Amino acid sequence: MKKWIVFVILFWMVMSGISSAVDLGIITGSTKGTYFQFGLNMKEMVKQYGFDLHVYNSNGSVENVYAVYKRPKTQMGIVQSDVLAFVLKIETNPTLKHIARKTKMVFPLYNEEIHILGKNLILSFDDLEGKTVAIGEEGSGSYLTSKLLFEVSGIQPKMTVPLGTEKALSELKQGNIDAMVYVAGFPVKLFSENVTGIENLHLVPIANKSITEFYPVVQIPANSYAWQPESVDTVAVKAVLVSFDFRRNNCENVGEFAKIVYDNLDWLKQSGHPKWKSVDLDYPLKGWDQYDCVKKYRNIYPGGTVPSTEKNPLLDAIKEIL
Repeated sequence: MKKWIVFVILFWMVMSGISSAVDLGIITGSTKGTYFQFGLNMKEMVKQYGFDLHVYNSNGSVENVYAVYKRPKTQMGIVQSDVLAFVLKIETNPTLKHIARKTKMVFPLYNEEIHILGKNLILSFDDLEGKTVAIGEEGSGSYLTSKLLFEVSGIQPKMTVPLGTEKALSELKQGNIDAMVYVAGFPVKLFSENVTGIENLHLVPIANKSITEFYPVVQIPANSYAWQPESVDTVAVKAVLVSFDFRRNNCENVGEFAKIVYDNLDWLKQSGHPKWKSVDLDYPLKGWDQYDCVKKYRNIYPGGTVPSTEKNPLLDAIKEIL
């Protein structure tokens, strides 16, 4: 009898320990992209604080905004700031207005440089006129940004092809397309591991005046990739961690999670992806106020998945408008 009581007590203790872990989900990007690596870094860091962070891969920012809004067990996502800006400005679509109202910024992360990898004969962004360009898979941030780049600049490729990054790189190496657009913080794992320098490909600079007035100008430093000896002028968007506007338990969980990330940013900079070194969690992102559940925990004021096949009104709006 005593052994049975001891067993019950031990079982209760074990189950209590399991149930005390806080489950959160974060949707990121492709498994070779910076978003996914950031997710894994945060997963490793917060587990010692009793958080079980599930890191899901995805097609990218457009899918992520809608997943945070709609998908169960996906409390947070990493998205591009220009995708957020696009959502905010579409005032005629009631669904998008609701998504914008319910999407809250946890904190800004880092600049994502716009990589245009192209044939050596393409010397500038304007040389993409009349060319065939892979613009990222539908649902990705690269897809939206590519559409905006061509819209803003007036440059008209012969054809834009919605391909995922790995497929696009393969097609580019085979000469079936002229260039590909990939928005991600350098160094991009895909380019570090799968481009050698013998393919006659290079990073295409972006100096188009209309684009540089729309996006902040940055550089991809020399030797960010082994095959890239010189710095390359380009433009960037800001990667942002967002959440749904929860009002109960998930509000507290996201707030506490954010506080842990703030308090351990030095560890992430030392042990995580190199891009953590450029993260400024207090960067004032124009048009976006920080989630009040995060502010509460910071005392600012008193007080891997299968891509979804569900209809995404955000993607439909992008395709219709652009």
